[in-house]
Formats: sequence, C-alpha cells, structure tokens
Amino acid sequence: QVQLVESGGGLVQAGGSLRLSCVASEGVPSGQSFSLYATGWFRRAPGKEREFVAASSYSDHTTRYIDSVKGRFTISRDNVKNAVYLQMNSLEPRDTAVYYCAAKFLGGASSLETEYNYWGQGTQVTVSS
Repeated sequence: QVQLVESGGGLVQAGGSLRLSCVASEGVPSGQSFSLYATGWFRRAPGKEREFVAASSYSDHTTRYIDSVKGRFTISRDNVKNAVYLQMNSLEPRDTAVYYCAAKFLGGASSLETEYNYWGQGTQVTVSS
C-alpha cells in the first residue's frame, strides 16, 4: 500500500503563496515510476464536505482544476522524489481548509474521491484576511 504524507501548509495572508508537498514515502514498488500514478488534491473547509481541487493523470500529464482555483493553483510532480506538489498563489480566505493528496495507480485526472485509493492525512492551510 502506498503511504502519502502531506506537508507545506501554514498560515498566510490573503494574496500570499504556499506550496504543498505530498510524498509517497512508502509503498511504491522498487523500480516503479511515480509517473504511473494519477494524483489529486482535495480539501475540506470547516463544516463542509471534502471537495476536489486539482488532479493530474499518469504519464500524459492531463490536469484538471476546479474553477475557483484556475489561474492561481498549479499541480506538478517530481517522479524522482515520488512527490506531487500544489503551488498555491493569490490565496484567498475561502481557500482555508485541510488539504489532502490522493493517488491511484494508472489513474486519470479524476475529480471524484471514489477514483482514488491512496490518501494522505492532510495539511492545514489557513488564509487570513
């Protein structure tokens, strides 16, 4: 089983930036490229259900974003480090949430939670006004 660990969250002012990291610290078979995993970012704001933020498919690098983050957030990866990143610019208070990364072997850039079988435990992002 692939173990995902998020980091990089914190407290920032509106308009600021953060880069979230998600590292597959365990479970990736030896010799298997992280590029074979689709990755996604989801978030849960206080009192709300978890929602899709961004995703990247395996190999073909197709990406998807919710409309509210387009032009501000960028999902990327480093296959050598078995990591996926979410660069978050022009942050707004509405972006405040716990952010989770997810992955699926040979998956697509899906916005559906049910399409992912590996999940991290989340990292807190708080954007002040």
